[in-house]
Amino acid sequence: MKKFLNKIPSSQITSEAEYLSRRNFIKKAAIWTAGAALITSCTNNQTPTTIPNNSSSPIEKDELGSPVTSYKDITEYTNYYEFSEDKSSPSRLAKYLKVDPWIIKVDGLVNNPKTYDVSDLKKKFEIQERIYRHRCVEGWSMVIPWLGFQLNELIKESAPTSDAKFIRFETLLDPIQMPNQSNGLYPWPYVEGLRIDEAMNDFTLLATGIYGKDLTPQNGAPIRLIVPWKYGFKSIKALVHIELVTDMPTSFWMKVVPDVYGFYSNVNPALTYPLLPQSTERRIGETTRRKTLLFNGYSNQVSNLYQGMDLTTNF
Repeated sequence: MKKFLNKIPSSQITSEAEYLSRRNFIKKAAIWTAGAALITSCTNNQTPTTIPNNSSSPIEKDELGSPVTSYKDITEYTNYYEFSEDKSSPSRLAKYLKVDPWIIKVDGLVNNPKTYDVSDLKKKFEIQERIYRHRCVEGWSMVIPWLGFQLNELIKESAPTSDAKFIRFETLLDPIQMPNQSNGLYPWPYVEGLRIDEAMNDFTLLATGIYGKDLTPQNGAPIRLIVPWKYGFKSIKALVHIELVTDMPTSFWMKVVPDVYGFYSNVNPALTYPLLPQSTERRIGETTRRKTLLFNGYSNQVSNLYQGMDLTTNF
């Protein structure tokens, strides 16, 4: 198993305690700075810049200098087909999802299969902050401050056998709590997959929180996968099963539209989905479009995983 060993930028890794402390400090500093800037700009007859004054809008940026998306947008603009195909509905429909206790099973081609409660996983592994860009295949994007731990830590504990080549992920199947799972148009439960070297990459995260708080139900609570160089639908929510397997899993969207959605689904500006050219994107909170970056801007960290592959045919 090949593991990516490059150092992750310090701007992307922060402990939860440091994050919350830093946010409080920056918020106070921003309020003071905003007041001073307001006085100066008004004196100079300029239009003052408004700096958000609430805990849902920390002044944080990713390593490319893009500010994080507001907590409100992250939690109220979500794709979660288990609840609804409308982006504004999951925040309402998912709030009654019971996320504690929550059991997740890790098995398959491993020497140490085990069942965990998510609360125990959060104590067992180091919880870090990762400020990642999130790119949807629909052409919109966000910058999200996740909390979580590296997936490879859990995989290493399971002790994979030499036959394990892929990892299959499965979400909760519960039509009572997730009403759109009663929709017979889709092959529930939601399933996703990664090649094992993709899963072992240090940038692949199991997220348990956002903005220094527990993950919200509409954002995939209590635990979800985050693969920041791939389109958002690869980052499966509400995980209940992680299985190491020999053969490439057939993911949810591969079953629904096999000619459109491939297994890898790496962010690629050269791709053109039906009616969805991928060369540009709209960052939520902005009015103009920006160029899409190959691998969502994480080429230095992951391009080695795809050496020799044609990314337009292995889409």
